[in-house]
Amino acid sequence: MKIKGIKCGQTIELLEQINNIPDGIEIIVELEITPTEITEPQQPLTEAERLAKLNQLFGAWKNLPELTEIFKSIEEHNY
Repeated sequence: MKIKGIKCGQTIELLEQINNIPDGIEIIVELEITPTEITEPQQPLTEAERLAKLNQLFGAWKNLPELTEIFKSIEEHNY
């Protein structure tokens, strides 16, 4: 199985759903850095593009059944 992700600190955020692997299962990850070429400076995003990207991020948690428990735990521990 090959899935793209984004590294942030010691965390890799997967860009695709992997519902066929249960939580708590140990996995081995083989890393391959995707080469990126920046040939010209990026233009700033328009308001519509920024909103589209934000909406994509906001929807990233919508299919997580444990989300309610996570927020309940946060409330109980007052993090």
